[in-house]
Amino acid sequence: MVSALVRIVSFAALAYLALPLVVLVGASLTTTSFLAFPPRGLTLSWYGKMLGDPSYVSAFLVSTQLAVAATILAVFLAVPAAIAIARYRFIGRGLFTATLMSPLILPHVVLGAALLQYGGAIGLVRSFPALLVGHVVIIMPFALRAVLPQLSDDQLVLEQASADLGAPPLTTFFLVTLPQIRSGVASGATFAFIASWINVELSIFNTTAELTTIPVQLFNYVQYSIDPTIAAVSGLTIIVAAVVIVLLDLTIGLDLLSERSR
Repeated sequence: MVSALVRIVSFAALAYLALPLVVLVGASLTTTSFLAFPPRGLTLSWYGKMLGDPSYVSAFLVSTQLAVAATILAVFLAVPAAIAIARYRFIGRGLFTATLMSPLILPHVVLGAALLQYGGAIGLVRSFPALLVGHVVIIMPFALRAVLPQLSDDQLVLEQASADLGAPPLTTFFLVTLPQIRSGVASGATFAFIASWINVELSIFNTTAELTTIPVQLFNYVQYSIDPTIAAVSGLTIIVAAVVIVLLDLTIGLDLLSERSR
């Protein structure tokens, strides 16, 4: 009885969380010139309008390039940092960890303003590198938090055994450490990619008319017009997220990720 009740509550909660996605997709298919749900008729013309608008296409390309580049850099920085935190004891270790994790609690608006001020002093503003630096700062904690729990004491024993057998550090990392933390790297990269893709608060400080991410493009658009194009863009974003999850399942496996996170 209790198990059945838990399942009912769980499915109800999932349905409640999925309802906004259904509304968005439904509203993007309406034939009316305003947002309507249930949709009044079915059409893909709003998707065609979006894909035919160079500003939206450019924004999608910028967001994709930015999210991919930021995620790769964040993972490359997070993995060595996680190993240093988990494997070594040094002065300032706690402060080092807190500093790397601080973007999780600091408002992104504050970080964006601070990076704009600092970037202005060194000439790194309103450009792709400026956006990239900011996104790496805010998404690296996601990768770090995902990798840290994977570096257990049991794994340390395997690393020590590899070293005792004469394997150099890089060989030990690629053949022993990396396979053990693979699920953490994958899940951290996924969260980092999504966090970069949807960011508005920090991105808005360094975008220009020619260099705009899709969330900033939507933010600017809704100030002057509200039509199903917004829902179409959101629907395409949902598709991007679904593709990322499917690729993650095919390459790593969601079951493996859930087992490793326990």
